[in-house]
Amino acid sequence: MVKYTMYALKLGQVVFLVCLALMLPSSFAEPQVFVAADTHLVESVETFSFRSSHEQKRAMELAKTLRCPQCQNQNLIESNSPVAKDLRLKVYQMVNEGKTNQEVIDFMTSRFGDFVLYKPKFAPNTYVLWLGPLLLILLFGLGIYRSFSRQAKHGASREVER
Repeated sequence: MVKYTMYALKLGQVVFLVCLALMLPSSFAEPQVFVAADTHLVESVETFSFRSSHEQKRAMELAKTLRCPQCQNQNLIESNSPVAKDLRLKVYQMVNEGKTNQEVIDFMTSRFGDFVLYKPKFAPNTYVLWLGPLLLILLFGLGIYRSFSRQAKHGASREVER
């Protein structure tokens, strides 16, 4: 057993050295394989000049409540997709034009549907979304109640039989 373990270790060392030898020449041929990640981020930063800090804060809060249609799991502030960049620009323009939050939200939902909202409206087409978790909790509670009541009945009947 020890003999096979030593053989496996030596074989592993040889494989490691061969892989290392194969990787070395390619790393010298292309000296700049990796680019610093912050250079890409610096290029993608957008600067909008707002009339006041209140408008800037309002636009950022509004963009945080809107979902990126392309990424689907990020808001407009977090996403770096081209669609999110365009929508951030549109939010900026609408806030600078003096539009209200509701007008901006109405524009976005008319273009992308209620999906773009992180908190969808309570409407007939979203009842399942809002009431579904409550219904599941009630069904789960009912199942637990029935399970315990059956166990109690079976336990009581077994006690009587003894």
